[in-house]
Amino acid sequence: MSKNAWLYGLKQMAFSQPSRAIAAKQLIWLMLISLFGMSSVAAKENLPSEDYQVRTIASGLNSPWSMAELPDGTWLITERDGHVVVAKDGQQWRINLGLDGLYVAGQGGLLDVVLSPDFEQSKEVLFSYAQGGLKANRLVIAKAVFDGEGFSKPEIVYQVATDKDTPQHYAGRVLILPDNSILFSSGDGFDYREQAQVVTNQLGKILRVNLDGSIPSDNPYSTHQDSSAHAVYSIGHRNPQGLVYDYDAQRIVSHEHGPKGGDELNFLVAGKNYGWPVATYGRDYSGARISPFTEYEGMEQPFVNWTPSIAPSGMVYYGSKASAFASLQGHVLISTLVDRKLYAVSLADGKFTQTHVFPELAGRLRDVVITRNGNLAVLGDAGGAELRLVTAQ
Repeated sequence: MSKNAWLYGLKQMAFSQPSRAIAAKQLIWLMLISLFGMSSVAAKENLPSEDYQVRTIASGLNSPWSMAELPDGTWLITERDGHVVVAKDGQQWRINLGLDGLYVAGQGGLLDVVLSPDFEQSKEVLFSYAQGGLKANRLVIAKAVFDGEGFSKPEIVYQVATDKDTPQHYAGRVLILPDNSILFSSGDGFDYREQAQVVTNQLGKILRVNLDGSIPSDNPYSTHQDSSAHAVYSIGHRNPQGLVYDYDAQRIVSHEHGPKGGDELNFLVAGKNYGWPVATYGRDYSGARISPFTEYEGMEQPFVNWTPSIAPSGMVYYGSKASAFASLQGHVLISTLVDRKLYAVSLADGKFTQTHVFPELAGRLRDVVITRNGNLAVLGDAGGAELRLVTAQ
């Protein structure tokens, strides 16, 4: 089958208005790919160079997904059934958020938690969660005020405009950008992968809104005739659950789950197309080919492709402002569900060198964050899951 024949239907949907011009691949990028490849990443075993210790700060967690540290050292840990575990001074307690229309099924439920940029004044916390029912559900961004003991009634900030009838691939990762806008990932719903190429469909996208849910005027499709496109930041995603800001290089870094293989690490740029499902290194779970193409003109290539899959979950950027583990500066740390390891991937060496770090942290790892002191907190995902703190000595 020719390229034109195979993609005709997708192109009719995806480019119903002329998309912004997408720059051709730069020669330097091609040289890097040819030199270092994308089926794997180089590995080394000398990180971190600092001595460290690991201790548990919360245990007995029920399907946890993410966590955030407050300025006073309190931890908020989300559980998919709609509870937040508060861990403080060796004690922990659960709070039911009372989320409007929470849908707990498959991969759905309460997902991410991040602090509002003005948390010290507003005490506002942002959450992502699945809302609806089996026949119609969606990803939602909500906010609530935390007073140190409990939460106010959550208020919905933004609802993904496209409903689906599957309980998979919500994505749900939230990132506050330096301009205080909210960047968040919306998965393809598993059965709707072709919609990732349709700019007026909010599945399989990275979306961007203001803190009040309004649309930033500089979004790439903010003037599109269809309002569903206004929040779209980038297209062609499958299930992106890693989303961080590299403040040293001033760029957005994401990772996403491929199917059977084809997990990706990308640098996100507004208006770009990241390929799914037209271009992928993964195969369907049956082993069948999803697409005849691993790359396609006008679509971005991943800077790292993990085949076989590692199932990347959380991610954090360990940059120049964090000093507890100086040897990890310039790396993204990635928790994994299938490999059951924490990886450090260098963004600074041009080779995306990958290292298995902190081998004591075995098991399904759901998330990783940097603490206010530059140490690391890692969230387990198995039965009796724990939140563990890795402290440099």
